[in-house]
Amino acid sequence: MPAPQSPVSSSGPSSLSRRAFLVTSAAAAGGLSLGFSLPLGEPDAIAAEAGAEVNAWVVIRPDDSVLIRIARSEMGQGTLTGLAQLVAEELQCDWSKVTTEFPSPGENQTRNRVWGNFSTGGSRGIRESQQYVREGGAAAREMLIEAAALAWKVPPADCVAAAGVITHKPSGRKTTYGKMAAAAGKLTPPKTVSLKDPKDWTIAGKGLKRLDTAPKVTGQQVYGIDLKLPGMLVATIRDCPVNGGRLAAFDAAKVTGMPGVKRIVAVDQSAVAVIADSFWHAKSAIDALPVTWDPGDGAKVSSATIAAMLAEGLDAEQAFIGNKAGDAKAAIAGAAKTVEAVYGYPFLNHATMEPMNATALYKADRCEVWAPTQNGEAALAVAAEAAELPVSRCDVHKMILGGGFGRRGRSDYVRQAVLIARQIPGTPVKLIWTREEDMTHCSYHPISQCKMTGGLDAAGNLVGLHMRLSGQSILASLMPQNLQNGMDPVTFQGLNPGGAESAFAYDIPNLLIDHAMRNTHLTVGFWRGVNTNHNAIYVESFMDELADAAGQDPLEFRRKYLRPKHRAVLDAVAERAGWGKPPAGHYQGLAQIMGFGSYVAACAEVSVSPEGKLRIHKIVAATNPGVAVNPAQIERQVAGSFVYGLSALLYGECTVKDGVVEQTNFDSYKVLRMDEMPEVEAHIVATGEFWGGVGEPTIAVAAPAVLNAIFRATGKRIRSVPLSHHDLKRA
Repeated sequence: MPAPQSPVSSSGPSSLSRRAFLVTSAAAAGGLSLGFSLPLGEPDAIAAEAGAEVNAWVVIRPDDSVLIRIARSEMGQGTLTGLAQLVAEELQCDWSKVTTEFPSPGENQTRNRVWGNFSTGGSRGIRESQQYVREGGAAAREMLIEAAALAWKVPPADCVAAAGVITHKPSGRKTTYGKMAAAAGKLTPPKTVSLKDPKDWTIAGKGLKRLDTAPKVTGQQVYGIDLKLPGMLVATIRDCPVNGGRLAAFDAAKVTGMPGVKRIVAVDQSAVAVIADSFWHAKSAIDALPVTWDPGDGAKVSSATIAAMLAEGLDAEQAFIGNKAGDAKAAIAGAAKTVEAVYGYPFLNHATMEPMNATALYKADRCEVWAPTQNGEAALAVAAEAAELPVSRCDVHKMILGGGFGRRGRSDYVRQAVLIARQIPGTPVKLIWTREEDMTHCSYHPISQCKMTGGLDAAGNLVGLHMRLSGQSILASLMPQNLQNGMDPVTFQGLNPGGAESAFAYDIPNLLIDHAMRNTHLTVGFWRGVNTNHNAIYVESFMDELADAAGQDPLEFRRKYLRPKHRAVLDAVAERAGWGKPPAGHYQGLAQIMGFGSYVAACAEVSVSPEGKLRIHKIVAATNPGVAVNPAQIERQVAGSFVYGLSALLYGECTVKDGVVEQTNFDSYKVLRMDEMPEVEAHIVATGEFWGGVGEPTIAVAAPAVLNAIFRATGKRIRSVPLSHHDLKRA
C-alpha cells in the first residue's frame, strides 16, 4: 500500500508546514506520529486539538486518550512499546488509550535535553532511560491528582488514580485525566516521586501487544523510504566503490536528457548524484552515467592481503591488554598439556531491508530532515554541519526504521541528503541508496582472527588461557577520539574483567586477553551484537576444545570456572534442553556469554546427514536481563536475534577484490530462509536486581552453540565461518 500523501498549503513546498505534515501523517499512519511534539507556549487552539501537555512525556486529550513521547528509535526491537509501558505504568492510565510519538532532537535541544539521550543502540534503549521515563510518568500522575484535589478542595493524599480515573476516596467522587490535564500542566512538577515496585506492575512486566504492529500489518506505516512531500524530488547516488577513493570525473551530458532527470550533482569529493522526479528515473540515469574514479591505494587491498595482515597480528609482540590475571604465558608453558587453535570471522553487512535514505528540505535560513535514524542528535549535528547552519536552525524528524542493526547510528546518508538538497533550495529531496550502494558502502562488522592457547594440568584443570585477537577496531574507524591510549575497549566486549556491560564469564587463575589492532581501508561499525559475536565463538568453541582435551563433559568443564550468574543461565538452558539426552541422530552444543548487561546461554540441537547437510532443529535459550519489561517481546527478540546470527553463521561474508566489496545484493549475500529456521524455545530467567539489554545479547550464542553441536555430529571442528565454505560430512 503506498504511503499517504500529506495535505499541506497549496502555496508550494517552500511553505510546507511541519506541524501540518506531521499531524496529518500521524493520522494516516494510525496515530503513530513521526516527530510531532507540543512545545511549551503553543497557541491554545493547537493545544486543544493536540491535547494538553502534562509534562514532556505525557499529553492527554479531552477524550482521555494518552500520547506518550518516546525519544529512542524504533527499528523492530520493541523499544517504543516497552518505554510506553514504563511511562503508562507509573502514570496509571488506560493502556488501551495509549498512542506514541517521537519528539525531535531539535526540540530536545530547545528544552534542555528533557528527553535525554536519543541514541538507540547497544541494547540501551530501555535500560539507560528507564529511570527518568518512569519518573516522568509518575510525576504526571501526581500532577493530575493534585489538579483534581485542588478542584475538589481536598488533600491530594485522599485521592488515588487508576486506569485514567482519579477518585476521591472518602467521597467516591471521580474525574478523568482528560478533564484534569490542562490544569495539571500548569502546576509545578513534584521534585521527587516514588516509583512502583516491579512486583506491583500491571502494565509493565506484561507481554502486551506492540503498539506499532497494526500499521505495519495494514501497510499504513510510513517508513523513511515511503515519505512523500509536495513537490518532492528523488535522488540516488554513486560513491566511489573503493572506500577512501575519489570522484575523478563524470559526463552529465550523457544523461541530462533522460526522462525525469532534473540535475546531476557532485557530492563531497567522492560521489555523484542524480536528482529526478522519481526513484526509477534517478536510478536509470545514474546507471547510465559515465563516471571515472580515482580509487587510491585502497584498490590494492584484497581478502588475501587482509588475511595475511591479520595472521601477522596473531604473533606480534605489541598488543593492547584488555584482561589480565596472573601469568598466563608462564602457566601455559608449564602445563601438562597445551591446546592451541586459530579462528577467523569475516566482514558482515548490516543488510537492512530498507536501504539508507533521508529526505531534506533546505532553505537559506533553515534545514529540516526526515530520516530513519538510530541517533537523532548525531543526525541533527551532521545535518547542521552539512547545511552550514546553526543547530538551532535545523531539525531532524525521526521515522520508524526498516531495520537498523547499528548501521543507522552512522549519519553519512543524512549528510549526503542535505548536501544534495542544498543544490535545490526550497525543494524537498529524498535520497534513496540503491541496494548495491547500500551493501558496498556499509560500516561492516569488523573482521578478525584469534589465536586461543590453553594449558591443562595433569588432572585436566585449566591453569592458563591466552586469547590473542587480531582485527579491526570500530572506534578507530568511527570514533577515534574514544580510543583509550590507542586501545579500543569495544574490542573486548564479553571479555572484560568486570562491570555490568560485558564481564568475562570464567574465573581462570592465569589469563591474558589482548588485541593486535589491524585496520583496513573499509569502514567498520556497530553490527548487531558487535564484538560479542566473534568473541563468543572464539571463547565458547575453545572451551569445548579444552573440555575434549581434558576428557570432560563440556557442561561440567565450564561449570568449574563460570561465575555464578553466568553459570545460572547455562544451567537453566542445559536443564530445559535435556543436556546429554538428545533424540537419536541429533547432537547438542552449548554456549554462553554476558553482553549488553544481560546473561545469556543457548543449547543447539542439530543433525548432519551422510551427505553433509546440516539441519538445525532447535535452540533452547535462557536470558537473564534483570528486569523483564515485556516478556513476550523478549521471547520474540531472542528468536529474531537467532535469525540474524544464524544467517551470519551459514552464509554471511563480505569479501574484497581490488579494494571493492564483492557482495552487492541478496543473490550474493544470502540470509536464512524460513524453512531453515529452527524451533526456538526462549526462557526468561529474570532475577530483577539490574537492567540489562535484550536486542543484542542472545545473537552471540547462536553460532558457537551450533558449531559445538556440529563437532559432536561430525567430529570436525569448524573454526571459521560461514559454514557454506565447509564440508560437513562426518570425519
